[in-house]
Amino acid sequence: TIAPGGLMFYTGAQFPEWRGSAFIPGLRSRALIRITFDGDKAEEAERYEMKNRIREIEQGPDGALWVLEDNDGGRLLKLTKRK
Repeated sequence: TIAPGGLMFYTGAQFPEWRGSAFIPGLRSRALIRITFDGDKAEEAERYEMKNRIREIEQGPDGALWVLEDNDGGRLLKLTKRK
């Protein structure tokens, strides 16, 4: 069970290989899940395991991903391309 915290479609330039993918933050699964699409078919492409429940994911204007944890002392994480 994922228990999704939301849904975000990636349109940014920072991760061009993710453009058109959907991201689902998982509350129960404690994971960030990337979904890819091929015509009318959708499938899980990647699952990034996290230590905490993930409440929300948003795309910043620079294409970075912002992830909000859902727990006491939860963090706001900025995900950027490794340089």
